Amino acid sequence: MKDNARGMRGSWVTLLVAGSLLAGCSAQTDDGASRQSGPPSARTSPSAGATPSDGSSAAASVFTPDASLVPRTSKDGRRLAESVVLAPRDWGQGFVAQDPGESTPGTWAVLNESCRWQRETLPHGVLASASRYSRLPAGAGKGAVEVTAVATVHASALGADEQLSTTLEEVLRCPEQRPRSDERITGLMSLGTPFGARGQEYGDDYVVEAGDYVGSGGAAQPYRWMVARLGTVVVAVSVTGAKGNTAQELEQLGSKALAQMLTRIEQRLKEK
Repeated sequence: MKDNARGMRGSWVTLLVAGSLLAGCSAQTDDGASRQSGPPSARTSPSAGATPSDGSSAAASVFTPDASLVPRTSKDGRRLAESVVLAPRDWGQGFVAQDPGESTPGTWAVLNESCRWQRETLPHGVLASASRYSRLPAGAGKGAVEVTAVATVHASALGADEQLSTTLEEVLRCPEQRPRSDERITGLMSLGTPFGARGQEYGDDYVVEAGDYVGSGGAAQPYRWMVARLGTVVVAVSVTGAKGNTAQELEQLGSKALAQMLTRIEQRLKEK
């Protein structure tokens, strides 16, 4: 990472800890797909005494933002989300935009009752959400890698924390999900790690999902979805590989991207 990332209270390498722990929380089914064999680890939620408007909580936090800089309007939320979410060039050399390259403003992704992902209008309490979709074309004996970066700005830390809770619950409700009609994500398992647990010091809360992605007529490929909260802001990345891409490579790519977005949040919300 670049020098300006040193403000993070932890290295991107520590983000891999949660990913590796998933291996200890899974069991193999007869068809080889992984499934969670126990409940996610305990999480820390902000108490009722938290001050939602300034992004603080009664629990220990990795970062205390300047209250005057925390977004309170949709316009400010959009400005922050769009400055934090990664563009293709931020992922590394060779990455280009997918088609479409970004989400429709004023919407966010929702997992419906049929375990299908769809975009819906932002609910009350969510100021803004921005997603950008990039890919690294196939080459050098490896298949294409497709990635997504998301930044969502909430009106309160409690609302942002609820998004992390929902993320954990969705895997239990839908271990198989459909991002599109011809795509499936299978064998999903998740692990939540609050600030301070297992050396997690890069975000107020963190959730990682792991599973297999299956496209139209293709073989199963590793899939990772990593989500972190810092105050009122939730950032997430998804990484889907193809032939020749190892799970470790995908975890490293996603972890570095997530750390980069967390660093941007700190840079934009710290006291001048």
